[in-house]
Amino acid sequence: MGAEQFPIIGQARVFLDLLDQVSRVAPLNRPVLIIGERGTGKELIAARMHFLSGRWDRGFVQLNCAALPESLLESELFGHEAGAFTGAVGRRAGRFELADGGTLFLDEIANMSLSAQEKLLRIIEYGEFERLGGDHTVQVDVRVIGATNVDLPREAGAARFRLDLLDRLAFDVLTVPPLRVRREDIPALVGHFARAIASEIGWPEFPGFSRRVEMQFMDYDWPGNVRELKNVVERAVYRWSDEASPVDDVIFDPFDSPWRPAATPSPAAVVAAAAPAPAAAPSPSPGTALPDARRPFDMKEVMSSTERHLLAEALAANRYNQRATAAHLSLSYDQLRHAIKKHGLLDK
Repeated sequence: MGAEQFPIIGQARVFLDLLDQVSRVAPLNRPVLIIGERGTGKELIAARMHFLSGRWDRGFVQLNCAALPESLLESELFGHEAGAFTGAVGRRAGRFELADGGTLFLDEIANMSLSAQEKLLRIIEYGEFERLGGDHTVQVDVRVIGATNVDLPREAGAARFRLDLLDRLAFDVLTVPPLRVRREDIPALVGHFARAIASEIGWPEFPGFSRRVEMQFMDYDWPGNVRELKNVVERAVYRWSDEASPVDDVIFDPFDSPWRPAATPSPAAVVAAAAPAPAAAPSPSPGTALPDARRPFDMKEVMSSTERHLLAEALAANRYNQRATAAHLSLSYDQLRHAIKKHGLLDK
């Protein structure tokens, strides 16, 4: 099912609090929402909830709502009758029928069309629906768990998500903490993923990482969370040629290359670049002259923009290693962290 890629590993207080909440809500036959950034393991939390419930011996069925076009999503969810649309040569059961008696996990639920949302609301309220192209009511007993990495109340306020469906789904909302707030769990996760890939590529044992690399793991902010951590660890191990010595090199950005293709401008951007630019007061940046003193400009904004520019360049140059960046800029680690937070550079 894929969830085994993100094992339940962690002793951070915020993570243990989440697991306790999962254990308490699991036995209840109520819909639940799981909210979290990409790569935090929302699917794993849903699976844990299912297997701790009274439905553990029935199906745990999954569907990524963002992986299918709108024209196919409803067919996948509710099934179809023969002739319901071109290519529908026979009756086909949907995910709700497959999950009858068990749990249906709807990942990226915010991507569901409003039409599908309306049918989902009816199923949650009444436990019944019709297949596409049919007029026979199908009864099911399914617990729905939805997951997303977007702000659903905001989506509902913008009429992109049904408010009544949000009310029905949000019996309880579990928010998965990002990896950057549970740093004490990083060493255990690193060790787990490293040992697994070392075994896969045939090493007799994993020799560990050097102290320098361990510090880099702890300093990095992991915008891709556990999924990114797994990729970085596995990449470092398989690229290391000496299986007897600690791994002493790590690449956080696999796209970082002097031969990386430049972005291709869109036709609109090409046209805009060819058009004469309107006259405007210059915005100073590092290495440029100050604006004309006779023209007003926001001094605080210019200084803030310049500081942000320097920070962003220094972080990139040091592969987002914050201790190295602090040394590069002659700042203390705490001063750098304050500046990063002030400009929101790594707050994703």
